[in-house]
Amino acid sequence: MNSSPPANPFVVRDDIDIVVNGGKGHVLDSAREKEDDDDDDDDYDYEGGGGTGGTGGGGVNRPRRIRRHRGIGGNVDHPFEMIPTTEEYDECHDYRDDDGMTCVEIGGGDDGDGDDYRDSGTILPEFVYHYLYPPNVPRSCQLYRIENIAIPSCYLLVGILQGLSGPFANVYPLDLGASEAQQSTISSLKSLPASFKLIFGFVSDNLPLCGYRRKSYMLLGWGMTSISMFALLAFSDLSSDAASSSSFAASAASSTRQLGGDMMRRYANDEGGGGITTTITMDDGVYRTLDVRGDIDQSSYDGVGPPSIPLLSICLLLFGTGFWFADVMGDSLVAERAKLEPTSSRGQLQSSCYACRFFGLMISAPVGTLIYGSSSIYLGPRGLVLLMATLPACIVPLVLMLGETRNANVPSTKDQCREIWNTVCSRAVWQPMGFVYLYNVLQVGNAAWKQFLKTVLGFTSNQLNSLLIVAYVLLWLGIMAYKKFFIHWSWRTVYVLTTSLNGLLSSLQVLLIKGMTFGLSPYLFALGDDAFADFIAGIQFLPTTIMMVHLCPSGSEGASYAMFTTVNNSAGNLAGAVSTLLLGVWDVSKGAMELGNLVGMINLTWLTTAMQMSGLLFVGLLPRTKEDLAKLHVDPMSGSKIGGFVFLFVTFSSVLYSLIVGVLNIVKPGWAGES
Repeated sequence: MNSSPPANPFVVRDDIDIVVNGGKGHVLDSAREKEDDDDDDDDYDYEGGGGTGGTGGGGVNRPRRIRRHRGIGGNVDHPFEMIPTTEEYDECHDYRDDDGMTCVEIGGGDDGDGDDYRDSGTILPEFVYHYLYPPNVPRSCQLYRIENIAIPSCYLLVGILQGLSGPFANVYPLDLGASEAQQSTISSLKSLPASFKLIFGFVSDNLPLCGYRRKSYMLLGWGMTSISMFALLAFSDLSSDAASSSSFAASAASSTRQLGGDMMRRYANDEGGGGITTTITMDDGVYRTLDVRGDIDQSSYDGVGPPSIPLLSICLLLFGTGFWFADVMGDSLVAERAKLEPTSSRGQLQSSCYACRFFGLMISAPVGTLIYGSSSIYLGPRGLVLLMATLPACIVPLVLMLGETRNANVPSTKDQCREIWNTVCSRAVWQPMGFVYLYNVLQVGNAAWKQFLKTVLGFTSNQLNSLLIVAYVLLWLGIMAYKKFFIHWSWRTVYVLTTSLNGLLSSLQVLLIKGMTFGLSPYLFALGDDAFADFIAGIQFLPTTIMMVHLCPSGSEGASYAMFTTVNNSAGNLAGAVSTLLLGVWDVSKGAMELGNLVGMINLTWLTTAMQMSGLLFVGLLPRTKEDLAKLHVDPMSGSKIGGFVFLFVTFSSVLYSLIVGVLNIVKPGWAGES
């Protein structure tokens, strides 16, 4: 054997096997000769953990033997069994496996490394300890280790902030009296940074900050998120009374503009009450006075009032930038570690992280609504923003403890771009991602459905909100169901089954339109229909994300995973645009519904159901399993430059579309017809 590790740590050698016990392993010569245990120079040390602490996997008593195969990105022998190197050399121990192969065990549970339950000194019961630190996975994939806990915490925080920011970003501008155009601008500014996820990932891949590619940028992202909300608190009054007065003033000003004619407007200060009154003289000589701020204690407005629309927009822009930056870092860390999972637990890492995310969303959405609607002086918009500012700061200590190699070798930008290009040209990428895009584009919903629930069935705002909350709960349950029951199913089987069930549920909407609810109230019938649809969506969510992680080339996980998720999300955006266009095919207006004309609603429901079911026509593009995905790399059609070009064209066109729409909403409010 050579006396030093090869220059390329993932060089393909047919004469070696790798044995990993928990977190570490060595390259072994397949010759039956037994190497001297004391000669560390004769063995290459590999680290399956990747985090600090380095050794062990929770007390594994037998090492795992990994055969190496050529992988997608060209850097690893198998896309799902990548083992990066480390410069550390540990004492190894011989082990002869069942077929007589001489193997080497590194840092096993019996070596006193603290990962074995007997040596850990923990007070936890053994079953709890093994649940938190599964003994059959590398240390870096054990999410609840102190050096990894920042990863699930990041996903949890992403879900919580999504749930909390919803009521604030969507409702608070209305309370300030923002016009529809201004509301569109605020919404675009908050979501605009999502279009730059690819750039965020590329920057972290190529430009380490303070020696770290992920940790420093995650701190930067959450710091920006927290500071933006603290700034909003510091430079404005977010009390409910302040927002109400601002909205009333805006309404009064709008009223004076819209009365028109020979009307005379006169503004005067009510010096006695310290308020502001608007006195309007109409053509008929009747005086009408609107008290804008007469009932508000003006002492609270000495230099600080409710936030202006520009200030609110800037703060939400910074909030969104930090939020998405940190989110991309979390995805990158998971993409790196997911490749180290053993065959028996592949997908568990991602499913656990996304379960944290949707759990946070499920809990925070109703909590955020309750906090925002509270009349308490300590809650309301002010309390909600304070919570949104404080939570990102709480994760900082966990991020500081995140295990990541400092000053690791980073491939040049040119090499990373070449690697990404080779990856997207692979049939293992453009074929399954083509299915993802086509399938999601065809998931066109009935855009008139909520109007039907409100106008025809008389659903209240609370009932509509409860549908959303239940949807979040069922979405999380769908994630957990896939993690528990379907994770080893064929991807095609999952999509065929869930799409068929979704088509059945969508067709049941026709029964609700016709009033056939089998004795159930319309609310319960709609609740069951919508809830199970989101449960199915939760089951469908994980197979594609697991697939996308294993398509990422080593060293470029940030940019490549962001690119794949961009394709996925852009297809959903296009489906939303198509659903809006279909509103003009039949008369599904509010007026038609009020007159009892529901023929258009029935036809539109059948059309959208058929479009959703048609996604099954392309299921043949989806590999059955991860193993089939790996085989596509060596397919004769792999390496197609046309496939790679089409993939990148769709990706960057989608990003450009999002940017154009976002910028137009900002620089030219109302371009889409808003008032």
